[in-house]
Amino acid sequence: MDGGTVVDGGAERPGDAVWHLTGPVLVGPGREIGQAWAVGGRLTLREPAGRAGPVHRLPGWVLPGLVDAHCHVGLGERGAVDAAVAREQALAERDAGVLLIRDAGQPGDTRWIDGSPDLPVVVRAGRHIARTRRYLRGYGLEIEPEQLVGAVREQARRGDGWVKLVGDWIDRSAGDLAPCWPAEVIGPAIAAAHAEGARVTAHCFGEDCLPDLLDAGIDCVEHATGLTRDTVDLAARRGTTIVPTLVNIENFPGFARAGQERFPRYAQHVLRLHRDRYATVLRAHEAGIPIVTGTDAGGLVPHGLIAQEVLHLVAAGLRVVDALDAACWRARTWAGRPGLEEGAPADLVVYPADPRIEPRVLQHPTAVVLRGVPYRGGPGRTGTPGAGGPVDLAQ
Repeated sequence: MDGGTVVDGGAERPGDAVWHLTGPVLVGPGREIGQAWAVGGRLTLREPAGRAGPVHRLPGWVLPGLVDAHCHVGLGERGAVDAAVAREQALAERDAGVLLIRDAGQPGDTRWIDGSPDLPVVVRAGRHIARTRRYLRGYGLEIEPEQLVGAVREQARRGDGWVKLVGDWIDRSAGDLAPCWPAEVIGPAIAAAHAEGARVTAHCFGEDCLPDLLDAGIDCVEHATGLTRDTVDLAARRGTTIVPTLVNIENFPGFARAGQERFPRYAQHVLRLHRDRYATVLRAHEAGIPIVTGTDAGGLVPHGLIAQEVLHLVAAGLRVVDALDAACWRARTWAGRPGLEEGAPADLVVYPADPRIEPRVLQHPTAVVLRGVPYRGGPGRTGTPGAGGPVDLAQ
């Protein structure tokens, strides 16, 4: 069915059809409307007039397309993967309802995705910028501090408005997590990115790298498990966003077991960070720090786990509507992309029940509508075949 499907016995393609979203349509965390329509790949909140063709109903609760703001389409355990594997990864995200991805660093070229109408929008951060021998082999651009400003400029031009730093990693000489960059180079590097029109984010597991990054005006922090009361206050004053990636933080006990023999201090540290993960996220949220969902899919984490990430935020103590906000309304505004508004691309997800009441329904979308074309939703995990093409959901 690639490229189209038969609707009601005709030759009309789903992208050309009128799809009536019978609602409720959740246009914001505190606002819903009764219905909307997808016409020619765009959303309208007014009933279209003068259309000669059929109108197909899509019943159910409607959310904007979900956002995975820490995702690595094109990345495998050993580095870049080929286009076929990257496509499978992107389909897994789409089938889970993720229609906007911020690819938080990877070494390959995935620009071909931009020409694929059945794959989500990808906003890239270029390649991870890492300290020499202080990150996963084959993933990052490995440099020394005196090269950081130049590398940031290069990756800002390679990406789509983001640069990704590796803020800390295990220091073998210390046997524990330690900052990768001295304070004197962080400020000029972030300023260089801003001069190029890019925002900066950083991988940060531990506590010690955060003060210098926040003082320098970093825009976003990934993982953020090392936030303390002082750095929570600082991040809140700065307006820094965090992407907790709680799906990936569940791997910390495994990291500790793997490092226990050689690096016992590191092992105990990551176990403590894992133990406190929910309290850390809730403290950040209560302080007013913006939170956006991300799974860290790619490499070691399967794709298509955005629903689980939302459920982790709820388990941390966020209200369901706030966890949903982190995955769609707030996330889309933060990314500079429209939600469910007049004339926006018809990128949305339909559910059989109200996700504000039962967030587990996020794991079972009825339909995923991308650029006005409906696809059947699914579990979305890597290894699960994607739908492969649009489907007839008009019945």
